[in-house]
Amino acid sequence: MSRRTLLLIAALVLAAVGTVLVFMYAQNAQNVATEGQTLKKVLVAKTAIEVGTTGAAAAASGSFTEQELPASAIVDGAIDDAAPLASLVTTVPIFPGQQIISQQWGAAALATGLTIPEGKIAVSIQLGDPERVAGFIAPGSIIAVFATGGPSVRLLLPRVEVIAVGPTTVVSRTTGQGSSANVEQIPTAILTVALSQIDAERIIFAQGKAAPSVYSGLYFALTDKNSKLTPNDAGVTDATLFS
Repeated sequence: MSRRTLLLIAALVLAAVGTVLVFMYAQNAQNVATEGQTLKKVLVAKTAIEVGTTGAAAAASGSFTEQELPASAIVDGAIDDAAPLASLVTTVPIFPGQQIISQQWGAAALATGLTIPEGKIAVSIQLGDPERVAGFIAPGSIIAVFATGGPSVRLLLPRVEVIAVGPTTVVSRTTGQGSSANVEQIPTAILTVALSQIDAERIIFAQGKAAPSVYSGLYFALTDKNSKLTPNDAGVTDATLFS
């Protein structure tokens, strides 16, 4: 066999091997791409789900919907069945369109459903939008509490931890008397805070729950690490409002 013939055979073998390798590479790339596009069923939030909502309640209210998503788009811990969530509660807010994942759920507290700091008690207060910083207060917020409705506005408690925030509701409030009376629709929410016994007594008294009470209302202020407050200040009265 001539040298030219051997070279020709070698070239044909190399070409065949190269073709096989290219085919195998293309097939592998196609398999990877196809695997990433495989559709899988997951649960997605149809409506907003508030913290503390049980899986059973969320399912009953239609808060879950099923979607088929590419495997590459599914988040770790994604759930495709609501049944295991029935006795669990949400530990973080879930927004419409979010995938339902196991990390969003935890065991419900055996007693109150609240985690109360050691040595404190939970007290709930109903406030309108302005008094609760227009809804910016959330569980974990540190707030300052002002007493209102008396001879002056005074700082009552400089640092109070909020441990729960209820849904916003609308209540009717009548202002004025006789023919000048007006009925206003006021958005309100119930905020639950952690307090010592003496601070709880101060809060309750300042709401006008005792008779006679100098003060009759509360006003919350959201604080952070840079906020500066002066406990036991003289407050603001008519005489000092513009001074």
